[in-house]
Amino acid sequence: RRPLEWNELIKQSYEIGYRSLLLITLTGFITGLVFTKQSRPSLAEFGAQSWLPSLVAIAVIKSLAPLVTALICAGKVGSSIGAELGSMRVTEQIDAMEVSAVKPFKFLVNTRIGAATIMLPMLMLYAAFVSMMGSYLDIHLKEQTSFAIFIEQAFSKITFLDYASSVIRSLVFGFTIGVVGCYKGYNTTGGTQGVGRAANAAVVTSMFLIFIEEMLILQIINYFR
Repeated sequence: RRPLEWNELIKQSYEIGYRSLLLITLTGFITGLVFTKQSRPSLAEFGAQSWLPSLVAIAVIKSLAPLVTALICAGKVGSSIGAELGSMRVTEQIDAMEVSAVKPFKFLVNTRIGAATIMLPMLMLYAAFVSMMGSYLDIHLKEQTSFAIFIEQAFSKITFLDYASSVIRSLVFGFTIGVVGCYKGYNTTGGTQGVGRAANAAVVTSMFLIFIEEMLILQIINYFR
């Protein structure tokens, strides 16, 4: 027997990506732009403006992109999963599936957890890309730096471990968002008011766990450096 319903997994992956893409694009671009503007005066005091692309790349890839993406998806995706499954629970759709040949846990829960786990690293990499584009726009307008030079400077200090750690963290964050959203939604009680509580609880719990996981993972990574 298949552990996943692949058509549903693909559908949920598309929904998660589509649902989050616009907000991640805007947030990522503005984050890169603002971080660059705020960092320039401090570096200029030490005559180190040439380090600005590297500083932005390190901050974005190692910290900002994974965390910002996870928090956006916790709000958008976590609440959506909690509300969707909660609505299905209070309208007894899940109960109907449980007495039929369809296994609701495999069809509803596994696919959403899998989709969130798969899509978070992809969205994180996209967020890092648009953040760097925001940074490049500001640097180019101020200093007329070419794109090739910007890329060379930006990624000169980034290592494979930096990419790997960010992807691993995004996998963990995605899994957490999927599990929490499904748990809160699947176990909803209290009618329509319960659906709202489930969606809210999914967001709050996911964000809390993301910060805890961020701290623990960084401690583990720094220990092995």
